[in-house]
Amino acid sequence: MNKNPINILIVTESVDVNDSSASKGRVALIKNLHYAGFVLKVYHYTRKQIELPDIECVSIKEQKGTLWYGLSKLQLLLKRLTNWNINNQIEKLWGFSFAHFNDTFSIKKALEKEDPMQYDWILTLSKAASFRPHKALLGIPKWHKKWLAYVHDPYPMHSYPRPYDWVEPGHQMKRDFFLQVADKCRYAVYPSQLLGEWMESYYQHLKGKAVVIPHQINGEIKGEEGLPPYFKEKTFTILHAGSLLWGRDPNGLIMGFQQFLNSNPDAKHEAQLVFLGSKNHYSQVLKMYAEKINQLYISEDYVPFEQVYQMQLKAAVNVILEAKGPVSPFLPGKFPHCVAADKPILLLCPQISESKRLLGNTYRYAAEIDDEEQISELITELYTQWKLSPDKLLLNKPDLKDYLSENYLFKTIQKLSPI
Repeated sequence: MNKNPINILIVTESVDVNDSSASKGRVALIKNLHYAGFVLKVYHYTRKQIELPDIECVSIKEQKGTLWYGLSKLQLLLKRLTNWNINNQIEKLWGFSFAHFNDTFSIKKALEKEDPMQYDWILTLSKAASFRPHKALLGIPKWHKKWLAYVHDPYPMHSYPRPYDWVEPGHQMKRDFFLQVADKCRYAVYPSQLLGEWMESYYQHLKGKAVVIPHQINGEIKGEEGLPPYFKEKTFTILHAGSLLWGRDPNGLIMGFQQFLNSNPDAKHEAQLVFLGSKNHYSQVLKMYAEKINQLYISEDYVPFEQVYQMQLKAAVNVILEAKGPVSPFLPGKFPHCVAADKPILLLCPQISESKRLLGNTYRYAAEIDDEEQISELITELYTQWKLSPDKLLLNKPDLKDYLSENYLFKTIQKLSPI
């Protein structure tokens, strides 16, 4: 595909797809960069040997002779002996944990061996709210002109939209750190256009640096795992996959589903609503509903992704459920899986949402998270179509499949220009 291969050095916290949904997304991006024809070398801080086929991987060793390492182990020992976690106090004073400082130093130490002249770009990836690779790269100025800083969520956490309005310990120092990232990086890479706009409203230095690379469809995932007995393949199945973090309230969906069952007696024998994911903020609520609604199934714990994907492919409808608020700038990690499954998406989101922007403002099957009446009507409409012809109940968004593919990724990277 690429006659003059672009060389990219990637620095990521983890390439273990089993440790988090964030790692799944980062690995999918790495693999699609490889499929697009870019030459990659990946430094990762997984702290175990993991290989990605045909991609050079280097496992970063933790530096154990530092003051930060010693202090982090003392903190863990104190917690084990007294059950007293002093991390909040540490972050209030220094902005980051002792372990964070040592991990950053370890990553920086490994990268110092590399020569920027050998690469066109360096891409820093992280998971959760740590941004360790970004902090490490700040200390190596020779890379800054080639730096693609991937920003997967607002940072720090007090920059999140409502209802997520908490303030972390040391938030001002975290903000100061990210001001430096915004100033020094060549481009800021986001999975969402709305996220880029949101972050620019907090950091003026990010303006003009936005590059949107959405979460990727990973063509390697075939969903070949067997279906579990609770998943009834011939049934009108509405599937929500993923943990329900606080704010992603399932009450509206469940009550809308209940109304649908009451209005469509036949559906009581051929419909089910399935929630897959580990224990979460709403587990007790879900359990209470499951005891009353026979057509509702709640997984007891984590379900392997390969099996989840098989169910997404077989479900009649996949659900994306976002927190209620003025805006949702996030692109959910499950979005590419739902698009690849090619089944209608029941989108429960605010009026301003990246998922809604991509599906189109005229997308039929979208509602506010707590609009039970509308949710019931949409489920009824989908059920009616399913009854007529299950095989024709499709999402049918080939443009989105292309947008989430390595072909679009290739074009996006090709357009970037160094300083």
